[in-house]
Order: sequence, then C-alpha cells, then structure tokens
Amino acid sequence: MTSERARPPLDADERTAITGWLGLQRQILRWKCEGLSDGDAHRSVVPTSPAMTMAGLVSHMRWTEHTWLEVLFLGGDETQNPAFDESADGADWDTGGRPLAELVTEYDAQCARSDAIIAAASLDDLGRHPGFRAGSINLRWMLIHLVEETARHAGHADIVRELLDGTKGYY
Repeated sequence: MTSERARPPLDADERTAITGWLGLQRQILRWKCEGLSDGDAHRSVVPTSPAMTMAGLVSHMRWTEHTWLEVLFLGGDETQNPAFDESADGADWDTGGRPLAELVTEYDAQCARSDAIIAAASLDDLGRHPGFRAGSINLRWMLIHLVEETARHAGHADIVRELLDGTKGYY
C-alpha cells in the first residue's frame, strides 16, 4: 500500500491542525478499504470482536461523526442514530450486509456534513443537546475526541486489513 496522504502543516493554527489530523485519519480509514471485496469487507478476523470488520468500522465511524456533531453539538435527534439504540448492543456496527462502497459513500457524506458544521462554528461554541452531559462541551473537545476515535479505529482497520490479505501501510 502506498499513500498520498499528508499530515497538517507544522506551523498550522489550532483549527487547521485539529481538522487536518481528523481529515488524515478519515483518509486512512477510507484507504484501508480500497480494493477489498464485499466478502472480505464483511469478514470477521477478530474472534472476540465479530462486528469489527472493515464494513463495521466504516459504519461505526459514520455514526460516531453523527453522534458528536449532529446530535451532541447541534442538539439533533438521537433516535435517527443506531448508536443510541439501547435495545441492540453495537447497532452502529451493524451493516445489514450492505456493500462496502455504499457504506463508504454514507461515511463520506457524513464527513462532509461534519465539515460544514465545523466550518460554521467557533471551537469555543458549546454543544446544544440537553439530554447528555457531553452535549454541553465545546467543539474543540469534541473534535479532539473525534481525532482520537478516528485514529484508534483507523489503527483497528490497519490490523484488520493485514489479517484479511496481508496488506500493510501506515499512511
């Protein structure tokens, strides 16, 4: 695997650095999906975590972006997000067997919505969801958490991809 991804500039301001690192981690997750068949994308290679497939990771990250920016930051309706379904453990990882390309397209659309939300707000703006403690923290904290969450799962995607077909690469 070769990569054309780049880190944010070393002299970046705070917003550029945070959104740059988030963007890079998103790109790495997408990159780890390139060239996978749908069969491999849905194949579980971690016996103790059967939902941790490449498809499951993409689905989870789509809903993670939605959770933090549309629900907690904007105060949106959590009932539209399977991560809030307390009757189904890990519902945001469930792909319903949908093709990887469809899941990646949904993830890309969610990331575009997230980017628009981020661009329209100050890092100091507070979340607006009164039903959750994390719904009142500032955008800066949420974005730093999204960098962490996306990077962690991009790392999972790296090892899942290696276990699937031996393909390796950092960025």
